[in-house]
Parts: sequence; C-alpha cells; structure tokens
Amino acid sequence: MKTVLILVGKTVNKHFVAGIDDYASRITHYMPFDIVTIPELRQTKSLSEEQQKSAEGELILKQIQSSDTVVLLDEHGKELRSIELARWLEQKQQIARRLVFVIGGPYGFSPEVYARANEQLSLSRLTFSHQMVRLVFTEQLYRACTIIKGEPYHHE
Repeated sequence: MKTVLILVGKTVNKHFVAGIDDYASRITHYMPFDIVTIPELRQTKSLSEEQQKSAEGELILKQIQSSDTVVLLDEHGKELRSIELARWLEQKQQIARRLVFVIGGPYGFSPEVYARANEQLSLSRLTFSHQMVRLVFTEQLYRACTIIKGEPYHHE
C-alpha cells in the first residue's frame, strides 16, 4: 500500500521541516510514503474563507485518484490512541491500494473535499497550527509503523 500525505502550503518552520523530513524518511522503511505539497493560494486577502476553502479544495481533489482511500485530518474526526491508530493502519493496509491523508489550509476543507473523504481523524482535542500538525502526524504515522512491527519505539 502506498501512503500519501497532501499538504496545503509549504512548511515554513525549519525545525518542523527537519522533523517531518526525518520521520518521512523513517516511514519509507515500512511502506512507500510521499508528501505532496499544494502551493498556497496567492492574494487570498480578496477571498472569503469559503472561497479560499473552495479553491484549495479543487487543488486537493486534483491530487486524489478515484480508487484512493482518503482520510482528512480534521478537528471533528475520530480520535485514536497510538495503538488504535496502528491497528487502524494495519486494517487499511489489507484493503487500500493508496491511502491518502490530507491536512488542509487554515480554514479547513471545502464541502467537496469532505464529500470525497472516506474518513476523518483528529490528532487531539487541542488545536495545533497547521504547520505543527504535519510534524505530529508524521511522528504518529512512524510510531504506528513501529507498533505494527513490534519494535521498541513505542512504550505503553
């Protein structure tokens, strides 16, 4: 199963970039993993939140194939403990050809992106910046991979 993480906009904090790159390279030892960055929209001051979500949504949907299993990282999604995420990922590996996670822009997702999604997951009840979510998610995905393989990275 190939796993893809779609991001809206570049990660700008160099410390987050270093951490994300580190975890992304570790994840590739367990499964094919790519990060796709959709360029940020320009001149968004003239756009309403809905217009910005719609424009970003069109760009997100262009990256998604019809057979993809799409999971939005969304504050209203289902919360899982790390071990539960590992079991969830293990199940997806049995049925999905391409598992696509999406971290949206600052205002979330358009109705069209929500409609296309198969599931929504939340990383926490806390609110994180969209930049920080990228790092937290890649670490959790790596942690899930090590749990599946029974490696000592995760401690109960």
